[in-house]
Amino acid sequence: MVVASRLAGELFITLGVVMLLFVAYQLWYTNVLAERTANGAAGSLRQGWERGGGAAAPPVSAFEPGQGFAILHIPKLDVKVPVAEGISKPKVLDKGMVGHYGDGALKTAMPADKQGNFALAGHRNTHGEPFRYINRLAPGDPVVVETQDAYYTYEITSSLAQTPPTNVSVIKPVPEGSGFTAPGRYITLTTCTPEFTSTYRMIVWGRMTDERPRSQGAPPALTSP
Repeated sequence: MVVASRLAGELFITLGVVMLLFVAYQLWYTNVLAERTANGAAGSLRQGWERGGGAAAPPVSAFEPGQGFAILHIPKLDVKVPVAEGISKPKVLDKGMVGHYGDGALKTAMPADKQGNFALAGHRNTHGEPFRYINRLAPGDPVVVETQDAYYTYEITSSLAQTPPTNVSVIKPVPEGSGFTAPGRYITLTTCTPEFTSTYRMIVWGRMTDERPRSQGAPPALTSP
């Protein structure tokens, strides 16, 4: 009995250590890995633009299943993250990227489109968690999408604290619940909520307020102190 008790105690201790290591990996190390990948991908993307190579320059492995094509800036949250095509967790979101809803029934507009809703998904916790604090965004806050050819500035207008994952109407061309009533050029940010769960989705909407060629330099939202 004594030997069995000792073995059981050692087993529970080992299991406890393994669980702690797993939690540390999920909460800390996945962020380290994802941020390293995302930062490298953003740098490669910019270098490709400067060389005139377009979006083909970044490593393919960083942007599967779709090619990286933009960098999302959220100045208020100090977020700068690459945007890749598709919302696959293992191939896009878990690499610290933000994914564009661009496939099938969930296909949404691109920033350069004259009308439509540019809808994005990102992790709120772990794997870089680029959308960790989008609940802090308020009407009037700027969000900038940088591409090879232009900067697109959006102004946050409204948000939805939670909605079921099945509610895809929030990424429609005129997103339901946003307060928009007519076609325009919109952005939608989506992430899981409450924190550390995927039970619901949090939604943040914005309206495009400025479009400028890269040749004119970065917009005030990125240059103002």
